[in-house]
Amino acid sequence: MDELSLVQRIVVWILPVVFAITGHEVAHGWVAKKYGDNTAASLGRLTLNPLKHIDLVGTILLPGLLLITGTGFIFGWAKPVPIDPRNFKKPLHDMAVVALAGPVSNFLMAFFWAMVVRLGVTIGTSAEAISLPLIYSGVAGISINLVLALINLLPIPPLDGSRIITNFLPSYWAWQYNRLERYGFLILLAFLYFKILNVLLEYPMFIAQKVFFGIAGL
Repeated sequence: MDELSLVQRIVVWILPVVFAITGHEVAHGWVAKKYGDNTAASLGRLTLNPLKHIDLVGTILLPGLLLITGTGFIFGWAKPVPIDPRNFKKPLHDMAVVALAGPVSNFLMAFFWAMVVRLGVTIGTSAEAISLPLIYSGVAGISINLVLALINLLPIPPLDGSRIITNFLPSYWAWQYNRLERYGFLILLAFLYFKILNVLLEYPMFIAQKVFFGIAGL
């Protein structure tokens, strides 16, 4: 997408980014409801309306900054949907499933965008005014969803990966492990600044992109 101007890149990325982030949160709330917690539903958070989920920093400022500075990948977050594990029959297990729902939703959305790209490729040069926006938006959709899925699977509290790991830890070690949550955002920023995220995600991202771009016909 280097051939696109900054304005064109923003137009291409805005919908994929917003819906990848909001869809991730809705998935958490939807699965939580299935396991007995209606907290998110009662607050009207089980909707894809971005206005219900947008976080000024995580949904707008950070993705925009990453897009402008060209760091190599874009990610962000929405306002977390409220979940009360006390409503679950098996709190640790059910919370792990709820956490896993976020990354799974991103993989499913990546598949959707792969189908959008495939449609654009099928249309081809016969109607570039239609095919190119589909391809560019689809590639952005695949990329943001794969990045969100893989980052959230990292075992850094409070990311989804930490909730999954907590399910398998003895109570004492789970408690000690989750005490890191207060530093989670700082750890993630440090990983980003020192390009540790690039190292951790480079190979998984390569494999995931190969699979989904293959589905897309690229």
